[in-house]
Amino acid sequence: MQPRPSVIALTNNLTEKDWYTLALGEATLQVPHDRMQEVRANRAFLEEGLHREDVTWYGIHTGFGALCNTRIGKDRLEELQHNLVLSHACGCGPDAEPEVVRLMLALKVHSLAMAYSGVRSEILEALLDFYNYDMLPVVPTQGSLGASGDLAPLAHLVLPLLGMGECDHRGSRISGRMALERLGRAPLQLGAKEGLALLNGTQYMLASGWVALMKARRLDHWATLCAALSSEAFLVSDQPFDEMIHRIRPHAGQVRAAEQMRMLREGSLLREIPRPAVQDPYAFRCIPQVHGTSKQVLDALASTLLVESNAVTDNPLVDHRLGKVLSGGNFHGQVLAMAFDHAALAISEWASMAERRIFLLLSGTRGLPPFLATDSGVESGLMIAQYTAAALVSQNKQLATPTVVDTVPSSNGQEDHVSMGANGVNRLRPMLDNAMTVQAIEWLTAIRAKSYRQEGLGPVLDRWVAQYGQQVTLPSGDAQWSLYMQATLDFMRSMPLDSLAVTTATTPN
Repeated sequence: MQPRPSVIALTNNLTEKDWYTLALGEATLQVPHDRMQEVRANRAFLEEGLHREDVTWYGIHTGFGALCNTRIGKDRLEELQHNLVLSHACGCGPDAEPEVVRLMLALKVHSLAMAYSGVRSEILEALLDFYNYDMLPVVPTQGSLGASGDLAPLAHLVLPLLGMGECDHRGSRISGRMALERLGRAPLQLGAKEGLALLNGTQYMLASGWVALMKARRLDHWATLCAALSSEAFLVSDQPFDEMIHRIRPHAGQVRAAEQMRMLREGSLLREIPRPAVQDPYAFRCIPQVHGTSKQVLDALASTLLVESNAVTDNPLVDHRLGKVLSGGNFHGQVLAMAFDHAALAISEWASMAERRIFLLLSGTRGLPPFLATDSGVESGLMIAQYTAAALVSQNKQLATPTVVDTVPSSNGQEDHVSMGANGVNRLRPMLDNAMTVQAIEWLTAIRAKSYRQEGLGPVLDRWVAQYGQQVTLPSGDAQWSLYMQATLDFMRSMPLDSLAVTTATTPN
């Protein structure tokens, strides 16, 4: 097995794009030499303290959670760590996506390489092998409370290091022991603190958040394109996107959304048609204000994820530099959970506004036939496609309910306030799928509506429409629209991430 040719070294200045690259498995992961040296010094300090009778360090000399006051004999510390991993592998539900598992491995290595966890360098080296050779542990997506770390998902992540659990290796499901054999490794024997360091942390929430953000950036792109095409087909006024309006209420997302709408509609001959109304409905007139707010939420999420990616979320923290072992709460996922709740609202709003534009395009106004049917009455046109969009939007509204306000005490009350951040990020997956499907419906609806206009689009939007037409040919009459919805969704998802920033230079590849 050969690792990937390009290399990303884990430092504190990785970008959003770097994390996407790691999620997609497009680079080999490395830990700089100086960081490995710090990891070894950190471990040496911890091992010196194992023999001290005058200190009691949580999870090192003691049991876990509510058993924090139970001191463990020195001869059983390795057994304690092994049992911790084994007993905490209580996850259930669907398996995490490969992109999430790759990032869990990379983020766990990055956190341990900060040298505050007291582990041996061999632990990092094993995790690096699993990442670099695409040996992806099978990780269930349910079971984390988002506090005390993502205990259950992380336990499943590291089981194969011990020769247990399962891995997905490039499409084949194999045992953890076979995974080690393919890597030429023996099962790890965990030393003091190492099981706890592997299980404590927010890496499941964090990895899932990065993958959700990657998908949400795609949604943002298509929401903008769909809104622009719908605006053209519905003969929407230019006034709501005028630079002056947004200059005097200069929220960054709003300004950016208005600029993108102006750019996408620039050069359109449809703009020369007299406007049929003095004002347009909010679903068109307030695109910059609504879309712009969602854009800002994604930017805030990215900022939070970048900070968390460079953080140490273990407990206790071993600081060989200051000679301290401190027990705290850096594993608590509140900061992520709150960001995920905001992201859920942003995703819901993109879909909600898109459905209203679909409804208007099908309303039989502004020179468009009812439901865009070519033979109204005999044909239903896209009537039921709007029903589907409405159903998905309604489900997203239900899923957008904040998760962070809920908490269920655990560990006999020792862990009495949890973030539920894992639930918060898990619900983003169906929400993003729903929202992208709504955008696909809006796109094909707007394409159909535009077919009733003779005038041409502006050059940028026209190129996107032309590229779509090379892959998807819409019928002139009624059809099984689900097939065209899926084809449109496939087209939207096929665009490379690098092509999805809507700027004046953006055209399809």
